[in-house]
Amino acid sequence: MRSGLLALSQGVDRLCRFGAATGLVLMLVLIAIQVVARYLFSEPPGWTEEGARYAMVWSGLLGSAVAFKAGSDPVMLRLASLEGNAAIAWLRAASVVLFVAPILYFCLVGPDQDLSRGFLARSATRNTEAIGLSMAWFTAALPVTFVAILIHVAAALAARK
Repeated sequence: MRSGLLALSQGVDRLCRFGAATGLVLMLVLIAIQVVARYLFSEPPGWTEEGARYAMVWSGLLGSAVAFKAGSDPVMLRLASLEGNAAIAWLRAASVVLFVAPILYFCLVGPDQDLSRGFLARSATRNTEAIGLSMAWFTAALPVTFVAILIHVAAALAARK
């Protein structure tokens, strides 16, 4: 179980790294198209700006999961001298779960325990303005990132034993 959890965490980290890097490259390409279209042709397409914005959000959120796994988040930099302390590891895990659990809950469940009124369900009923995709593709970055972080927390605790 322990080795499986560690392998899962490594696989999720690789996917997050790939997704974050892909998002950065996509954002760069879309912004370059926007600049060329604006200054050379005086007609920038709206979809490039919207696509770059969504690529930035996905890249930033997936990058935060990568930073968390690597221990590069600001809290860990301050606690680096206490890294071997089991109490610190459990305190970090508990604080992450206390922060992430309600966010994940409300991504799925809305008022009165209604699944159709959760964050993702409400996003699925709206479309992006220029691209025409469901907003759920954009807002799914939040629960995907937090699930990845929870996997990393569980793997970090499993690695301690």
